[in-house]
Amino acid sequence: MNRRILFIFTFFLFGTTYSGQQGDKLTVEWVYSDEARAIAAVHRYHWLDNNTAILFDVRQPKEERTFLKLDPQKTSEIKSMVDRDKAVISLQMHLGEEDSSKFLMWPLAFNHDGLQALYIYKNDIFILDMENSEFIRITKTETAEKSPRFSPDGSKLAFVRENDLYIYDLERNREKRLTYDGSETTLNGSVSWVYWEEIFGRQDIGYWWSDDSKALVFLQTDESPVTKMHYVDFKPAEPRLITQRYPKAGTDNPIVRVGVMEISYPRVKWVKLDPYEYICRVKWHPDNKRFSVQTMNRAQTELNLFFIDRKTGKNLGQVLTETDEGWVNINDDLYFLESGDFLWQSERDGYAHLYRFDDDGNLVNQVTKGSWALRSSGGPFWLRQSVVNIDEKNSHVYFTALEKSSVERHLYRIQFNGRSMERITKDDGVHKIGFSPNGNYYFDTYSNINTLPTLVLHSRDGEQLHVISKPRPELLEGMNLQTPELFTIPTSDGFPMPAQILKPRNFNSRKKYPLIFHIYGGPSAPTVFNRWQGTSLFFDNMLLERGYLVVKFDHRYATAISKELENRLTLMVSGPTEIVDIEDGVRWLKSQTYVDPDRVGIWGWSGGGSFTLNSMTNTKEFKAGISVAPVTDWHYYDTKWAEFAMKQPQDNPDGYERTSFVKTAKNLHGRLLLVHGTYDDNVHPQNSWHFIDELIKENIMFDMMFYPMRKHGIADDPARIHLFNKMIEFWLEYL
Repeated sequence: MNRRILFIFTFFLFGTTYSGQQGDKLTVEWVYSDEARAIAAVHRYHWLDNNTAILFDVRQPKEERTFLKLDPQKTSEIKSMVDRDKAVISLQMHLGEEDSSKFLMWPLAFNHDGLQALYIYKNDIFILDMENSEFIRITKTETAEKSPRFSPDGSKLAFVRENDLYIYDLERNREKRLTYDGSETTLNGSVSWVYWEEIFGRQDIGYWWSDDSKALVFLQTDESPVTKMHYVDFKPAEPRLITQRYPKAGTDNPIVRVGVMEISYPRVKWVKLDPYEYICRVKWHPDNKRFSVQTMNRAQTELNLFFIDRKTGKNLGQVLTETDEGWVNINDDLYFLESGDFLWQSERDGYAHLYRFDDDGNLVNQVTKGSWALRSSGGPFWLRQSVVNIDEKNSHVYFTALEKSSVERHLYRIQFNGRSMERITKDDGVHKIGFSPNGNYYFDTYSNINTLPTLVLHSRDGEQLHVISKPRPELLEGMNLQTPELFTIPTSDGFPMPAQILKPRNFNSRKKYPLIFHIYGGPSAPTVFNRWQGTSLFFDNMLLERGYLVVKFDHRYATAISKELENRLTLMVSGPTEIVDIEDGVRWLKSQTYVDPDRVGIWGWSGGGSFTLNSMTNTKEFKAGISVAPVTDWHYYDTKWAEFAMKQPQDNPDGYERTSFVKTAKNLHGRLLLVHGTYDDNVHPQNSWHFIDELIKENIMFDMMFYPMRKHGIADDPARIHLFNKMIEFWLEYL
């Protein structure tokens, strides 16, 4: 079945309704079950250096999952790589009866040829020998190991123990310590919380192997200047105090420097750089003689690229500088070409595009251009990596972008000289792309609002070769699910805001329905996509069953369209600028014949929680709202995120004052449910404590739900089930 036929089939099956009745099946408990998770799941995959791929079918029960090998030239032959039962028994022997795993998991990493897979169990490092189906224990210590990574040639492992870097030689079974000054506040090869969260996308990336596997570049972090946050673990009879280094807006950041060392002779050569606040990226040059370092100033208005000599650690000079009147967005699109040129993502013309520079940083040509932006097709929205393949032979770069639509992600190809751009993916929706090392093949994880996720193998020209994971509509039989309608909502000045709405199966346009608006609203962080909605679709359908309409729309600053729109938020993010669009959108919805204007609710998580409070304290448009884990005052948030637009409080006191919902709490309009985890290390619960203290002072009634020892995502199933049942209960009572 080709893609076009598959799409048509799926559309007719899902486009309007699913046959049958939901009955008792669609519950919050079911939404967080393995059965529900499997509905939209596709195989996990990893490309190997030899251009074959390892597959892992997460749609199967955990006890039946194993590793499969796919040769793109023999797509009909997908073979098992591991004796699953033997591997599990081997792991159980290492772990003991109390901690024995009953199934195989996706590893932290594979080595270059896929014969070894890397794991951490009980804070120790293990390797799964794929050929023998046996686990090998690499470390057995009382202290925890973390951040293990294979060397490119697979002969060694690097890892961190007690904030020092170590090497394990897999051929000689020998451990070697590389640094000796690690401590509670000195981190070698590991990163501080603010770097982990805001710069490296929740990855503990603190060191980088050279391609020849003989050297490491690493970060050393001094956390001693950083203020401490505290949390209380309630479970011990004497509650335990947990401390976290967390730099709040306007306070001192960790001090970070870059070092390089040869594995054979681990003497650190420290890199001297011009004054900077943040180390943003490190990347080796293909010649293995140099590596690049990107630095940024405190105001985040200037980013500099340096080339560094491997042998001496000497700074070879500043190659180029990016500046922006608002802030510079960090991205991962730096690619070195065989010619000596490099490709680089920049927003210097107002949109995220690719540029080609020579080795000295002189502009050769702009590669992509137009009133649209490059954008990643997957991962956290603040990580920007659009390039997915470089074809040196044909002088082509493959990338993902918003050229067709801001609510879709497509694969494109263009020549290095900026000519002959073409869209490779044809079906409407969101395409997440993963190329093989030789660039001859790619996997496309694809869906749209009416089509369940599909994983398909393609040739680089877009020809479909093999469907790896097919939609399984039979799993949804009898559930009568509704899927969203995509549309736009005009603002008062005519800007078309992307929107989607869910309506019940028996929708009557002459009937007045209560409406729930779900928002996130962060800069260039849209919520409206033409893709399968997953867990949120199930939950929203539960709201439909109870008589509500559910809508999302993105104000213009959340659409990710241009830097010009982003920069309008400078000094005033999550404040009065965005609220104008939100008011316009809600008022337009209220004007529709089918919306009850007196029964409109709003809810959101994190940034969406903040916008919920913004909307409920600065407008009177909402009868009720749910705010989960909100920032209530930018003084309480971290330096990197709070200051990118707001700058430091001492430099922008008015902006911090006008965007503080603590200051506007007294104006709360409508019934509020405020939710927070007591161990939220991202948005500290003091944000909610201060807000509700102001409500108490004003004798304003509200509802509150704290989740003990839960972090920002309140991620465990029991807590999620409880939370969403609580949300339904709240809507039924107050909306």
